[in-house]
Amino acid sequence: MRFLLLTGMSGAGKTVALRYLEDMGVFCVDNLPPSLMVRFMEGCKGVSLRANTTALAVDVRSYAFSDLHAVSKTLLEIQGLGYHMETVFLEASDDVLVSRYKESRREHPLANDRVTLTEAIAQEREILQPLRETASYLIDTTNLRPKALQKQLEQIVRGSSESEETLMHVEVMSFGFKRGIPKSADLVFDVRFLPNPFYIPELCRHTGMDADVRDYVMQNEVTKTFMNHLTQLLAFLLPNYRNEGKRRIVIAIGCTGGAHRSVAICEATGQFLKEQGYQPVITHRDVDLEQAHWKNGSEMD
Repeated sequence: MRFLLLTGMSGAGKTVALRYLEDMGVFCVDNLPPSLMVRFMEGCKGVSLRANTTALAVDVRSYAFSDLHAVSKTLLEIQGLGYHMETVFLEASDDVLVSRYKESRREHPLANDRVTLTEAIAQEREILQPLRETASYLIDTTNLRPKALQKQLEQIVRGSSESEETLMHVEVMSFGFKRGIPKSADLVFDVRFLPNPFYIPELCRHTGMDADVRDYVMQNEVTKTFMNHLTQLLAFLLPNYRNEGKRRIVIAIGCTGGAHRSVAICEATGQFLKEQGYQPVITHRDVDLEQAHWKNGSEMD
């Protein structure tokens, strides 16, 4: 059986993620104390589940979660017993988390009369940093719409349950620089030097997932040269990262708006990685936002 540890920042979307996972047939347990994880996993032996996957959601509400030594010890024990567990870590920017709490009027679990919301968020980031650094999947929901979150979770659930000693988890993400570089990115590539389909009337309202935009970007000689260098670099870097024990890497590819050039390059990079034997998660952070802007007025890619 495959186990997912769903954790991350309060307000980053764990409740929504749990609902999507349940809809996929994943058996979900919320707010399980870390001290009970091993006992629970042992109790799941021989149980037949629809997706053969169980998600354990834990956060700072768990009474033992502030004890990082206890949490790390539990995760090592789980690994030593031979269970396959992957960590899905949800996060968002401080501004977005503050805004979400104000909109929902809920209290942050670490906030009180002496600790402000901003201070509570900072404390939580520090507490969870060790889990973030070792997470198998890192999902930044700052600009992520529910549909995009659902797609990422579907890709994770469909992913292989092979041993973690084989290939690392790779995410290839397109984004727009005008909305900021993804905080989760390990490698960032700027493709704003490529010809821009936005200035072609018949292409400007299409995206890099459409054949006409994809062909316009990918058939350019500069793009071909860039892709040759990029694929050679990744073919060299990823095995060496893996040999050094890195379990997860996020490759972010950005253009101005995140709908044309970066999307086309992201898709091509993902295809290359599949051919290399990886199982990349491909996401397009800003496509939906750009399309929404197109409906309301002109936006530059």
